[in-house]
Amino acid sequence: MASRTPPLLEPYLGLPPEASLIVLTGVLGASTNWLVQRYLCRFLAPSAATSTGADRNAHRTAVGEEADSSPDDGDAASVVLVSFLRDYAFWKEGAGRIGVDLDASAKKGKFVFVDGLSKLFSGGPSVSAPGVSSPGDASGKVLSDSTLHELRKQLTEAVTQLRQQSQSSKIVLILDSPDLLLAAAGKTVTGAALQDLLLDIREEVHSSIVTLAADEPLLSAQTTTLEKEHAAFAISFAHAADMIISLRMLDTGTAKDVSGVLRVTQKGASTSAGEDRELLYFIAGDGSVRVFERGQ
Repeated sequence: MASRTPPLLEPYLGLPPEASLIVLTGVLGASTNWLVQRYLCRFLAPSAATSTGADRNAHRTAVGEEADSSPDDGDAASVVLVSFLRDYAFWKEGAGRIGVDLDASAKKGKFVFVDGLSKLFSGGPSVSAPGVSSPGDASGKVLSDSTLHELRKQLTEAVTQLRQQSQSSKIVLILDSPDLLLAAAGKTVTGAALQDLLLDIREEVHSSIVTLAADEPLLSAQTTTLEKEHAAFAISFAHAADMIISLRMLDTGTAKDVSGVLRVTQKGASTSAGEDRELLYFIAGDGSVRVFERGQ
């Protein structure tokens, strides 16, 4: 089984403060998938993760909260995962490697997957009934078209479903690559309208985690409409974020023992004024991840 949570990342993967926003950015060759999987492990199976009370207090200190001396695990939460680039089978396999059974979590009313990939442009019917759509499948919500109305409907239903079924009052919304809609939907979806919609949904959950593409051609050139829309959308989320974890390739090229660079930036009223931190990470063939300081 792959390692669950790299120790150096423990302080940053706990349950975020209420109403907070965490932004994960990646580039081609440095995907945020493994980070999202570690968040799923921390929220859905906190007892199986490697966190300790000291680690959780370190995270609370990092995000500006008081340390908690109680023995219970405060990282457990229900999760709505919306993915526009990866299907449920991908997330199920990846989470399974680190000890998280998404099917079991869905049956317990702790997890809902919103499929923003399979039928987004096929015009097929969406699965709106609560619960599991088929045996062994937690994808109870499927986006059937790329309109903001459909996205709002499915997200609202997913949050409502968890609120009714889960014993936890804390719901974390994870949005994987919502910027895809800007590229795929054309002029029917603007960055400002999408951001307004997501802001409304964020007000209904405990906290939110958003993954975005930060490749240089999408942010620096800004000559085409898509580039301008994407840059404005990503920069707006970066300004609103309480913490940004960005992944990129090594500046010197590839290395057999380093997959990329991870940079943590903390800001906002709900965080401490700590220094930014830059680490290296390596993803092994079995999916395990090692995070380490430069020179180690």
